[in-house]
Amino acid sequence: MKPIPISLRQIDYVIATADGGSTAAAARILNVSQPSVSLAIAKVEEHFGRPLFARTAGQGVVLTHYGRQKLGEFRILRTDAQRTLNANNAENAILNLGVFSTLGPRYAPRLVRGFQDESPGNQVRLHEANLETLSGWLETGQIDVALIYDLGLPSSLKITPLADIRPYGLLPGGHPLAGRKAISMAELLQEPLILMSLPHSRSYFLTLAQMHGISPQIAHETGSVEMLRSMVANGLGVGLLATDIPHRTAYDQRPIVRMPLTGKLAPHRIALARSGRLRSNCLVELFSSYAQRSFAGI
Repeated sequence: MKPIPISLRQIDYVIATADGGSTAAAARILNVSQPSVSLAIAKVEEHFGRPLFARTAGQGVVLTHYGRQKLGEFRILRTDAQRTLNANNAENAILNLGVFSTLGPRYAPRLVRGFQDESPGNQVRLHEANLETLSGWLETGQIDVALIYDLGLPSSLKITPLADIRPYGLLPGGHPLAGRKAISMAELLQEPLILMSLPHSRSYFLTLAQMHGISPQIAHETGSVEMLRSMVANGLGVGLLATDIPHRTAYDQRPIVRMPLTGKLAPHRIALARSGRLRSNCLVELFSSYAQRSFAGI
């Protein structure tokens, strides 16, 4: 039997260096000497014949493109080894779930609770971020799967659609249009717009307006769904959202009206994303199946 050329300890050193941004940080994380970390990385790079890190004087290290690829594989290998060698309970596993920040409060806790109830012993760790950060985490194996909007994602990701959500307008209570059953985009955007400032969300809502021949006047921008709702409730502008929030008041108890929009509107697609390059595992497949069933009734 041919011996394994790289140890799990050496893989730990590579992962810690990538996470810490330097060999010095990795040494502190692992409580070892910096030369030990540097030597381990050199041996791993020698084995592959390619550098995993680009080194810059006084600025630590950054992963090369090849290093980003191998880092994801190293994380999966380490997770599999831990699960295999766990003598106490080999059935227990941890799923690292990334969540897009505007989706998190609405859907993630319910998914986590339901999945853990259905699959006792398995745990879910939440990692909240924007779409760009989540995509990077998927490619380096820092998370296993992400609950996201399918907007402007890299083609390297594997997407599992969950639900198509139609966008809607928000009006303050007592607004002249608040008694209507539905309004057009043009009617809504006669007034200044409070806009979600997250990159992909921002471009999505502006594109919706432009498709209706409207260049909205932007009153304020925010990265928080609840801040947007509170600003609308206080009459600082109207809003556009896709995340379905059923409450009729904002945080300060001021009334807010969810207003359906007429006409053809491109939906926001809620989906699960995973790396198309890294090997998946049975826990990801199990969670994906549960999520699809959970969203089937939405």
